Amino acid sequence: MSHFESLEPFLQRLFRVSEAWGARLSPDRTQVAWIAGNLGPTSQLWRAPADGSAPPRCWIANERDCDWFFWAPDSGSVILGQSRDGDERVGLSQVALDGTVRALTEERPDYYIHGGQIDPAGRFLVYAANRDPASGAEIETPIVYRHDLASGERVPLARLARAAYVTPRLSPDGRHVLYARKDRDPAGRQLWLVGIDGSNDREILNAGDARKADAQWAPDSRQLVVTAETEDYRRVGLIDVTTDTVRWLLDDPALHISGAHWPKGSDRIVVTETISAREVASLLDPVSGARSAFPPAEGTLLPIGPAADGAWICYHYDARHPMRLVSRHDGGLLSVSGLADRSIDPSELAAARDFRWRASDNREIQGWLYEPKEAARGAIILVHGGPTAHSEDAFDPEVQYLVAAGFAVLQPNYRGSTGFGLPFQEAIKEDGWGGREQDDIARGAVALIAEKVAPAGKVGVTGTSYGGYSSWHQIVHTPPEVIKAAAPICGMTDLVVDYQTTRPDLRPYSEEMMGGSPAQVPARYRERSPIHFVDRIRGKLMIVQGLNDPNVTPQNVTDVRARLDAAGIPYQLLLFEDEGHGIAKPENRKRLCRQLARFFAEAFAQ
Repeated sequence: MSHFESLEPFLQRLFRVSEAWGARLSPDRTQVAWIAGNLGPTSQLWRAPADGSAPPRCWIANERDCDWFFWAPDSGSVILGQSRDGDERVGLSQVALDGTVRALTEERPDYYIHGGQIDPAGRFLVYAANRDPASGAEIETPIVYRHDLASGERVPLARLARAAYVTPRLSPDGRHVLYARKDRDPAGRQLWLVGIDGSNDREILNAGDARKADAQWAPDSRQLVVTAETEDYRRVGLIDVTTDTVRWLLDDPALHISGAHWPKGSDRIVVTETISAREVASLLDPVSGARSAFPPAEGTLLPIGPAADGAWICYHYDARHPMRLVSRHDGGLLSVSGLADRSIDPSELAAARDFRWRASDNREIQGWLYEPKEAARGAIILVHGGPTAHSEDAFDPEVQYLVAAGFAVLQPNYRGSTGFGLPFQEAIKEDGWGGREQDDIARGAVALIAEKVAPAGKVGVTGTSYGGYSSWHQIVHTPPEVIKAAAPICGMTDLVVDYQTTRPDLRPYSEEMMGGSPAQVPARYRERSPIHFVDRIRGKLMIVQGLNDPNVTPQNVTDVRARLDAAGIPYQLLLFEDEGHGIAKPENRKRLCRQLARFFAEAFAQ
């Protein structure tokens, strides 16, 4: 039996571990629902009593993925968004507590829907969609719709001037709809408010044409908790929607604020900071502005909101403990989701080690390093997507399998990542994609070699989305003694093709990061596209793609394969007909893990 064959039972157990995400407390705070993966071929909707008095139960499991949901105001149902095979064509339905499903939109619409909240009277559904009101055809720019559930009439409440990713939020009393626009600048996000009857559509906060603001409704429907960018930090305040005035509660450049929300049943606002890629929560008094730390626990503990019994429902996780939902009592933590497979003991899993190195401009770069118990057969750099995101000290079955297979794994938080303050996040825009952030990643490989984590010629790179783009960039620009092999997953190869073929609501992100569209900065798009440099490849290459991907479309692969074939560059190819932007289904993820381990082992052996 080969080493990889002996790991098969461990691989199977890793993908029986379920994690919870997208969790929401019901409005009456007696129940919590969440989306769970790895419990079937698609992601499922689960729920449990918020007090942990009964075990969790599966609410919805079918051939479609559960993408997101919102509770109805009466706590008797949820509005559920589902798609199929990664196509991101989300249809909305209403799911009652007994599991009865009522379709509200097309199951697989020919346009993209975001959001989906129902008003307290149960009459209207509010969402955004890039759908023409007259013809029903897909268009470039989204419209905020009020959908009459009895008649099916869809009334436009607000029409955006430019494409944007918009998730409207209905006030708890059902009278107003909060949404965001990017009409002024691709890098900005302004807050707007419109009445449920379409009246008084207006801008209520502009933090700056090229700055972003986010907001959540306060429980009283009269205020919004807002997080807004300044030049180099974020601040938190309250907007009075009757006067459109803002009162800033936290305005401190030393804080690395990442978000804020005011949960129902709490007299304080939850504020999150991301400090050195770790999430930390505090509670903010909306009257005095006083702030207190949320009671900590081993690992990361993120509060969602207080249950009806007063105990806080929270996320709890670290690298050796899969994400779960817990109820925090004075006596400690009580599991609510209860879905972590106990056949995986924490001692079987690798812990995350904070690993740091210096960039070309002497900027400190951080990452999470996972190491096998024995000497590593090589190292794999697993680059996060986004790039506006960050890797955490969190359970990842792919990472744990690769470590068990004998590899060290580094997850770098290169410039452009969140988690190190707004200036670090914005630094990627100084060069645009394919700039110094890629040198940050390459120097991470050099640091692994210098620290003897892996020998020269035995470091590879992989990742999904922007991690896939980074993998392409590294294999075409970095010599094999530093980066020997790359396995890009759903990664951009031609940034012009990516811009032209991606979903319209995602194009502003490319413009923000690249400093304009391909028509405005054509030279930058060309010089940062790996497809034009494939003749430089000297290392090993495996291309991975979901064929239903609407984000980084399969044309990225089709076009680059033609260039590779013309240049005589060998490569392996792994395609998934039932996946979209990323490999999500458990059986497919297991197949990917096996292929990655074998690919890097063979590459490092040559």
